[in-house]
Amino acid sequence: MDAVVDEITRFVAEQTRTSPEADQDLFTTGLANSMFAMQLVVFLEQSYSVTVAGPDLQLSNFRTVKSMAALVGRLQAESAAGSDV
Repeated sequence: MDAVVDEITRFVAEQTRTSPEADQDLFTTGLANSMFAMQLVVFLEQSYSVTVAGPDLQLSNFRTVKSMAALVGRLQAESAAGSDV
């Protein structure tokens, strides 16, 4: 999970030209807006082979780097569990 946090942090840093903390609220601090949220969705889907849809498209899942890493971990676990059936 640390590697995912590092990769997401790097992406956010490159896009915002800042050094975000893993638990920093990207929206409250003004680093992210709705357009950037869509970039984050695309980045997570392409980088981690997950699909972010429906109830997972909640702002709370994208508020911090840690929340995005948790979302990726959960989606990957659900996908792995689904492929075991």
